[in-house]
Amino acid sequence: MALGVDEAALLHGLKNGEEWAFEALVRAFGARMLSVARRIVGNDEDARDVVQSAYLSAFRAVGAFEGSAQLSTWLHRIVVNTALMRLRSRRRKPEESIDALLPAFKADGHYFERFSSDYLAADALLERKETRRIVRDAIEQLPEPYRTVLVLRDIEEMSTHEVANALEITTSAVKVRLHRARQALFTLLRRHYQEPSATR
Repeated sequence: MALGVDEAALLHGLKNGEEWAFEALVRAFGARMLSVARRIVGNDEDARDVVQSAYLSAFRAVGAFEGSAQLSTWLHRIVVNTALMRLRSRRRKPEESIDALLPAFKADGHYFERFSSDYLAADALLERKETRRIVRDAIEQLPEPYRTVLVLRDIEEMSTHEVANALEITTSAVKVRLHRARQALFTLLRRHYQEPSATR
């Protein structure tokens, strides 16, 4: 476990309300949980609120935690659920269009390439040190409904059924949004690598 803390001892300390255990939990998982929350809610301010709320929920529920899963896995799920609750509580607003980021077709039915074919291959992208930051930034540009599905399925590795339940939509809607989100993400990445600044 992170920071050399024994998970069984940490869990025992948490259940007994020992201050060192709460501090150790935050130190061990704080950065990771903040990253998870930020991927889902899309900004630092909401992510910090989500993590704070998740810790409070975890502290209140730790007495019922039986240790059937790792503490980190249990806490991770609480953060994901809290982040999803934050999304649902946001004021409804018109859904942003993703069409501009999807493949287009000419009137004759042939595929229209929005960018030139001279772009970097996937293996070349992976060799770049900044790839993770670039992908993260691209994901954040996706409209919220698509970003959320992409994060939950491809990054948090939730099943289609789990995502559908969490977002209260059908599995078909999850599949459609995921497909469109992946297409849009690919477009954004290609756009990034074709900008002059990307070659500097």
